[in-house]
Amino acid sequence: MNEVFRTEFVREPSALRHNPALVLNADYRPLSYYPLSLWCWQDAVKAAFMDRVDIVAEYDEYVHSPSTRIRIPSVVVLKDYVKPQKRVAFTRFNLFLRDGFLCQYCGSKGDLTFDHVVPRASGGVTSWENVVAACSRCNLKKGSKSLRRAGMSLRRAPRQPSSEELRNSGRQFPPNYLHDSWMDFLYWDSELES
Repeated sequence: MNEVFRTEFVREPSALRHNPALVLNADYRPLSYYPLSLWCWQDAVKAAFMDRVDIVAEYDEYVHSPSTRIRIPSVVVLKDYVKPQKRVAFTRFNLFLRDGFLCQYCGSKGDLTFDHVVPRASGGVTSWENVVAACSRCNLKKGSKSLRRAGMSLRRAPRQPSSEELRNSGRQFPPNYLHDSWMDFLYWDSELES
């Protein structure tokens, strides 16, 4: 998936209201869950005309050219399989996703920053195994002290997540907009048939 398109949707959530297409890998799984792999309808139509995707579901709306009328795709599947990355980038976003967007000291949501469990002043390094999500209040309380000296404990020991773990964590945070045609591919709040 083109990084520019994904970044546009993350930065401009209002674009999601204009018939985005869910992009699935050739195995019919979303390329990413958080942020959800979406393309604007124009890119989905272009990819379909270039025979790079198959259209699986469509909106009721149409687009017109002087000679053609087509329904807007709501779900597209890549014809070529894109191998998921094995290496997980150590970024602030991925760190927060690993920790469920919760402070790892008190469990609160929002106003998150990150904290070195073993302070850098004491030789702690910036790595998956030493950095956790922390609210500003807990981060200030701990400061450059050890957990023991600060009288604090972690909810969960920090460790490097696998790409599959992060993908599964992302499934816990569905976006505000989910079209009905996407539900069979996302498994969020969908009732299973018995």
